[in-house]
Amino acid sequence: MKKKKLTSLILAACLTLTALTGCGSSSNDAPAADTAANTSAANSSDSADSTASADISAALDALPAAVGEGTITATPEMYANTDLSNPYTVNMYLIGDTPNDWDRVLELTNKYLEPFNTQLAVTFMSWSDYQTMYSLVLAGGEQVDLIFTAPWCYMYSEAPKGSFYVLTDDFIADHMPLANKYQDKESWDETTISGQTVAVPANQAQAMGKIVAIRQDIAEKYGINELKNWEDYMNYMQTVAKNETPESGIYAEAASGDNNELWDVYRQQYDTFLALDSDYLDMIYEYNGSIPSQDDIKIAYDTDYFRSYAHDMKTLADAGCWSRSALNETVTDDDAFGALQGASIAWNGSVFTYMEQAEQTEGVKCMAYDLTTDHFVGCEAFSNNDMAIAAGSKNPERAAMVLDLIKFDTYLNRLLILGIEGEHYSLDDEGYYTELEKSADYAAFAISASWAIKNGDLNEAGVSEREKKITDAWAERVENNPTITFVFDDTSVSSYTASVKMVLDNYVPMLELGLVDDVDATLDEMMQKCYDAGLQEVYDEFFRQYNEWAATR
Repeated sequence: MKKKKLTSLILAACLTLTALTGCGSSSNDAPAADTAANTSAANSSDSADSTASADISAALDALPAAVGEGTITATPEMYANTDLSNPYTVNMYLIGDTPNDWDRVLELTNKYLEPFNTQLAVTFMSWSDYQTMYSLVLAGGEQVDLIFTAPWCYMYSEAPKGSFYVLTDDFIADHMPLANKYQDKESWDETTISGQTVAVPANQAQAMGKIVAIRQDIAEKYGINELKNWEDYMNYMQTVAKNETPESGIYAEAASGDNNELWDVYRQQYDTFLALDSDYLDMIYEYNGSIPSQDDIKIAYDTDYFRSYAHDMKTLADAGCWSRSALNETVTDDDAFGALQGASIAWNGSVFTYMEQAEQTEGVKCMAYDLTTDHFVGCEAFSNNDMAIAAGSKNPERAAMVLDLIKFDTYLNRLLILGIEGEHYSLDDEGYYTELEKSADYAAFAISASWAIKNGDLNEAGVSEREKKITDAWAERVENNPTITFVFDDTSVSSYTASVKMVLDNYVPMLELGLVDDVDATLDEMMQKCYDAGLQEVYDEFFRQYNEWAATR
């Protein structure tokens, strides 16, 4: 709008100049008139800019000082630097399944966005489809404005391709005023690759231990009262496979695709962190309280503890703990657990959601166990869940505004994370939420966007004692990954990383599920193929960048 105003003033000046010349004004008068008009236009533009900036600052200053200290309500005036004159629909792509009440939540979202002359359209790429759809969607053909991403969801592989819009400090200040005010300043480093910020991370970092949940009623049926360590878990799984599965058809674990979450539980026994978390291309090290040296880091599958894990997985697979067709299973192990088709799952605190689903059936009792209580608990990175603006967005400024709103406007943030107040959840006087009966149609943190827009101000009321006992213990043992701000740019070795990942994609899932004849021979074969595909070249570039980064710490 400012540009149009300036143009109008200049045109008016030109018309005035023409009229004066036609009436016999000397040519010597023209420069003076032109200078006066331009000076007037520039002064008007500067005045408009100053007024707009003052209005934006005043509106932001009127908001709470921090998230959680009051209601944050955004207004169109806060986005005076974004052209809202024409209607625009922001297309957002998420991963995961669509909640039953999603259409109602989206309808309310779009009603709220009407004063911003904006609408939101959302496409869900299901758990069974997103791995094949994600890159294709970004490659072209689809109009994408916003998309969920993460280190585990193609951020590192898509960023070097230029798939994400680069967020500069000026862009954030101009078009994401709430993020500029409220986003944790340290969080941006975690989504900055080769000096370019490519996504907006979550605004919360928290302890994130990895645990298992089991059918406690089944365990007690066979005389197992408690799980204290990995050996106890192995015993429980084989007991279910031997005694329960033939009778009820319930698998010890209804595994699906791979067994990566259980691998995360297992490796906690070795106090490990990841220096690179990129699909299956994981670089791992044992944490000793400081930044690891190059010699401490290696690909996860070339470690003794992954080899041991793979042997345990074969033991469980041979015992019948999961289906022999688990590699191709499309129903997640978590959903299967909630539907009483599996007797165990592994994940983080999210297991309690599926435990509650299972316990809706009379007689079912579940319990969660931390199998590594003598070891540290990793802190979830800000960047573990992120939202990016697609490089191909037709209106990145408008996309940025919508992202800003769903992250920080209190109403929209709660709507997308918790659903409809009074139907899916209620809030008490202290701001704690309780899921209501209809939460089955829109559970708290049900959609992937909610993981990326969390701010740490939403806590559930009436957390069960069993959950509180575990999470309270995590707080006492939490450690931050010192390599979290290191981001590997594989642009110069992208063909090698792609080839290595192809090998890993073919081998790791079946090793994690124990669906191989000979663990050691299969592992050795996989590692040789990785080197044949260019693993050494990847190592060389990875360590070159890593050592440069480490030298600045």
